[in-house]
Amino acid sequence: MKRWLLLSLPLLILAGCQSSQSALETHGPSARHLGDLIWLFSGVATVIWLLVVLVMLVALARLPKHAAEGRAERDARMKPVVIAAVIATAVIVTGLTVASYFTTRAIGEPREAVLDITVRGQQWWWQFLYSDPGAGGFETANELHVPVGKPVRLRLESPDVIHSFWVPSLAGKMDLIPGRTNVLTIRADRPGVYRGQCAEFCGIQHGHMSLFVIAEPVEKYEAWAALQRSAAAVPDDADALAGRTVFLSKPCAACHTVRGTEAKGKTGPDLTHVGGRGTIAAGTLDNTRGGMAAWIADPQTVKPGNNMPLVTLAPEELRQISAYMESLK
Repeated sequence: MKRWLLLSLPLLILAGCQSSQSALETHGPSARHLGDLIWLFSGVATVIWLLVVLVMLVALARLPKHAAEGRAERDARMKPVVIAAVIATAVIVTGLTVASYFTTRAIGEPREAVLDITVRGQQWWWQFLYSDPGAGGFETANELHVPVGKPVRLRLESPDVIHSFWVPSLAGKMDLIPGRTNVLTIRADRPGVYRGQCAEFCGIQHGHMSLFVIAEPVEKYEAWAALQRSAAAVPDDADALAGRTVFLSKPCAACHTVRGTEAKGKTGPDLTHVGGRGTIAAGTLDNTRGGMAAWIADPQTVKPGNNMPLVTLAPEELRQISAYMESLK
């Protein structure tokens, strides 16, 4: 699982499984319904524009021939055209309204889900809490793993401000509103990495609040989930082991959880398996040892305004704690 996302991206691209953040590149039923509606609206608008331009050109070409024509004659000649345009407008608007209604109904129909995940929008990162009564739940951040071809129910919550969950290749937008739980069901029809974004301005770092939905075959997903349920292993590398001691002795342990240690903080992301994620700080940095060290050393320079305080570390401590974070697979 070492840097799974970063190592797998080139392979996914070559295999045609890498998805861009586009509502027109659809890989789920909800996204397909919305994509069809977009194409319908765009097609109708294009035809209308072309007809308007054509009528304008015809009118300009015939203008000299009717310059001397009286107003009454012009009004009589144009009356059927105006009536036809009004009827056509009513038909088009009604048709698009009906299409929108059936699309909304299709994507809003309740579906049985094999997995329930609570999604919490934080300032400015994503918290994912997997609920699995049979095998035990676990928590991750910013990277949402789902099994391919299986409907997944997302329960959207926010403890602070309004956020909006949007992975355009899989589904439409859904807001996360404080004091309310909204429900969105997604399904990825093929393996891939689907980029998402907070689509509601939520503060200074709104633009740096991305997420990745990683769709895997069922067997790979189950193996990943089993790993996530396990506690963090004690590192066998000297630097990482020393970093574990530094982490537990500093304020880091008061804000973050690393299962299997005394660190049980709930303010920041769960770091039990942070070394296996492709990015950190909600997609702001690649999850390399250097990127991790830069983030720990000065989080406010990397992402101004975030809630992670500056913890003073000696160079040796920074090297050791970054090694420990890298070891948490």
